[in-house]
Amino acid sequence: MQFKHPEILYFLFLLVIPILVHLFQLRKFKKEFFTNVKFLKELSIQTRKSSKIKKWLLLAARLLLLTFLIFAFAQPFFKAKDSENSNNELFVVLDNSYSMQAKGQKGQLLKRAVQDLMEFAPENSNFSLITNDESYWDTNINAIEKELQNLKYSAIPFSLETALTKIKSRKTFVNKDIVVITDAIGMNKNHLKSSKENDKTYFIIPKAEQLKNIAIDSVYMSQTLDNFYEITVQFSSNSDEDKAIPVSVYNQNELIAKTILNLKKNKEIVNFTIPKKDFHGYVSINDNSLAFDNTLYFTISKPILTSVLSIGEAEKSNFLSRIYTKPEFNYSNSSITTLDYSQLNKQDAIILNELDNIPVALQTNLKSFVEKGGNVILIPSDKNEISNLNAFLSVFGGIQFQDLQMQEKKITKINFSNPLFSNVFEKKITNFQYPNVLQSFIVKSNFPQAISFDDQSAFLTSVQKQMGNLFVFSAPINKSNSNFQNSPLIVPTFYKMGLSNDKNGVKAETIGNSNSILITAKINNNEIISIKNASEEFIPSQQIMNDKVKITCADNPKQAGNFEVMQNNKVVENISFNFDRKESNLKKPSNETLSDLNKIESIETFFETIQIDRTDSQVWRWFLIFTLLFIFLEILIQKFVK
Repeated sequence: MQFKHPEILYFLFLLVIPILVHLFQLRKFKKEFFTNVKFLKELSIQTRKSSKIKKWLLLAARLLLLTFLIFAFAQPFFKAKDSENSNNELFVVLDNSYSMQAKGQKGQLLKRAVQDLMEFAPENSNFSLITNDESYWDTNINAIEKELQNLKYSAIPFSLETALTKIKSRKTFVNKDIVVITDAIGMNKNHLKSSKENDKTYFIIPKAEQLKNIAIDSVYMSQTLDNFYEITVQFSSNSDEDKAIPVSVYNQNELIAKTILNLKKNKEIVNFTIPKKDFHGYVSINDNSLAFDNTLYFTISKPILTSVLSIGEAEKSNFLSRIYTKPEFNYSNSSITTLDYSQLNKQDAIILNELDNIPVALQTNLKSFVEKGGNVILIPSDKNEISNLNAFLSVFGGIQFQDLQMQEKKITKINFSNPLFSNVFEKKITNFQYPNVLQSFIVKSNFPQAISFDDQSAFLTSVQKQMGNLFVFSAPINKSNSNFQNSPLIVPTFYKMGLSNDKNGVKAETIGNSNSILITAKINNNEIISIKNASEEFIPSQQIMNDKVKITCADNPKQAGNFEVMQNNKVVENISFNFDRKESNLKKPSNETLSDLNKIESIETFFETIQIDRTDSQVWRWFLIFTLLFIFLEILIQKFVK
């Protein structure tokens, strides 16, 4: 037992006073002689004995009364079990990602967590609240009650590491209590590395009753016909059950196609044929689990000719003219000596087809061309000096040519996960007819390989830089060095490398994606581009690039949907935004990951636990009660004891 005011215990010396009073009252009786009456003598003896007992009882009562009174003023207490952390600063991390739409026993996980926080958080206690997209520092439950009631689901996936980094940036002189309320979707134990050792981190992991979910993953153009587009919609499911799901396609609010998806495996696709005209709509399904991934918004603009320029000898470029044909492509070829540099910025893709030397002026123009969203395809020449090639590649960084090898190699591997081949093949091909090359350069690169040789070295490397792309072959592909031109692989490869993403195809942006978007518009320095629909409007960050504007939307918009790009109150383009599908897979982390977490049942349990473990047991009230009890006891002794 400890005392809050131990100096008051010095007043225990006052206990001497009742003892002295008692001793004074116990002085000897003076003898007085009376008539020898036996009865009076016996009565005198009894009175003397009862008086002594009364005085001893009063002494004991007064001593105990004074003792308990002094102890009560000294305020004794028993030290709390976890008193060292009684002054910890509290941080609550609340996951409001779309996976928290899943339903538990008491409704949607997020809404239940908000309700518990509002109900059990002490009104007089300050804490900080961190969600996926907002932070409320040093507040209390009354101050943010309205914000909690209006808390929306965030398009930003939950990142424990990001939340802990924010908390770590808050400099405090005490340790921290961190309460993380999340369904733990996509979390692993490495995410805890951002927390300090002295900080206490607790996890509340609400359980969803239904973990099965069907999502629309993506939409892409699978074929362009004379009067129609054939689009492919890809679905994913974490359930093994066979299901029949209605799928609808809308252009604006007009239903233009409908079918039934027979979902028999984790990945399924459905093809739709839609009219070849401007499309600004969505595809939707009915699924009783998560709602945010049941709709995918996308835009298809009228097809615009993609301009492709090949720089090199006409004879070596004949195969390109057979790939880049009208009405999709406007193809032209120029030798390096007759090249018109003013035409470079009008192109969507430029092919350096086995040039013996790349002039410095061309290198500079191509760097600017890629930054503005163009694609450059480099096919090296065996006569080109390595130093000249590397001087050109150095402006892109991370890729360099080394020695020319006089060794035959087979082209055996396609990287199907490379963006170049996304949505090109319906299934992975492993037994295609392997083309070969007789000589090739060694390419040292930090970038992903799109196509590889049998020795795992790169045949085609893709480099994404800002808005554009650079594609680098490691070998000449003329017929004297390779039979790649006769391979079925050459058509989809060059076709995808030549496409301009900002002109053709399906446009469906992801909210929270940091990638920039090119908008075809001529604006001056005093004008701005805005993006809006019926319910939301925002101004993205923007950079003027000749006849284009590069915009970055960051975490905008807040809600998925179809939007219009506006310039001076006029519609420039249509654009669509969707929520990230990372939250669609409701797969829980491994038991190994969860076992490493300091889990608690609920927010109510947390506040009750720290209240018990960190609050000193005050016992001075009991001493005060005993003081009053002995006052009452003294009164009784005075009244009833003779």
